[in-house]
Amino acid sequence: MSAVTSSLQASASLPRWYNPAALLGSFSLALASMTLSGFEDEAGNLNLAAVIVIGYLLYMAITFVVSRAVEGRRKSVDRMVTGLVTAAFTLAVIPLLSLTYTVVSNGLARLDATFFSNSMRNIVGEGGGALHAIVGTLELTGIATLISVPIGIMTAIYLVEYGRGRLAKLVTFFVDVMTGIPSIVAGLFAFTLFLVVLGPANAINGLAGAVSLSVLMVPVVIRATEEMLKIVPNELREASYALGVPKWLTIIKVVIPTALAGIATGVIIAIARVIGETAPLLLAAGFTASMNYNPLSDKMMTLPVFVFTSFANQGVDTQAYIDRSWAGALTLMIIVMVLNLIARIISRVFSPRG
Repeated sequence: MSAVTSSLQASASLPRWYNPAALLGSFSLALASMTLSGFEDEAGNLNLAAVIVIGYLLYMAITFVVSRAVEGRRKSVDRMVTGLVTAAFTLAVIPLLSLTYTVVSNGLARLDATFFSNSMRNIVGEGGGALHAIVGTLELTGIATLISVPIGIMTAIYLVEYGRGRLAKLVTFFVDVMTGIPSIVAGLFAFTLFLVVLGPANAINGLAGAVSLSVLMVPVVIRATEEMLKIVPNELREASYALGVPKWLTIIKVVIPTALAGIATGVIIAIARVIGETAPLLLAAGFTASMNYNPLSDKMMTLPVFVFTSFANQGVDTQAYIDRSWAGALTLMIIVMVLNLIARIISRVFSPRG
């Protein structure tokens, strides 16, 4: 008899309209119960977040009981886990959507031609722009990429293709340590390095900021490249060796082209990770209101520092500084979004077919 019941439960399933109907009923029940119980704030408004949480918990409990009775234990547990995963995904997406909406709504009004064509030189109120910060961000990030990508890729090649013994383990250990260091430590390192080499008068410049960013980029590039090289099938290497191709040429002609899409994606993700850093650039690159195209001389402004200083050091016209801060944050978000789109395009174009 139990076997027959289990078989019927395995073949049974809740109708498609059950989920929306159960959600609507649960939220309605939660809203009604909280309204009748007088669960309101001082202004007489219901706590919408509490209604959503209680309603969803009611939905989970009701769904588990109904599914257990109709579909059996396995499907009821599956529905429970699916509901928990969906709730976790929703909790992760809500802050992201809220942040995006806040930045776009506050920064869009000031995102005009003046913002992209002027600097903040001699500006104490309205007007001005972030051209000097945009140029500084692009230059410093470009220099950091030129420093980090060759070092990161060659280190990953060594760890995957050649590294054996204590040296490889030591390199892997230090890469793990560098991945978790605070960003301000990278800024202190770059500042101290240029202070010792160039002296106090020239310790703060664009190149020092680029070096601090490269310290943060290198471990990310190494990890991304290492993982991509590891998933290249060994059969490809062995086929190349069987044809008499030396190892270094196999790496250049077979291994790297196969993993190129993933490597390029990892590099762009590393760029997107460091382009918004503020603390190391405050120490190593400094901040200025004037244009500076030369990273080897004087201080350079970057977008993260521009956003921070505009919000932290507000002038007489407070709203003008706040508007420029939001516009700078939106510009930085747009740059990161473009970089992620480029990463997806590169991954699609260069990924191996089949």
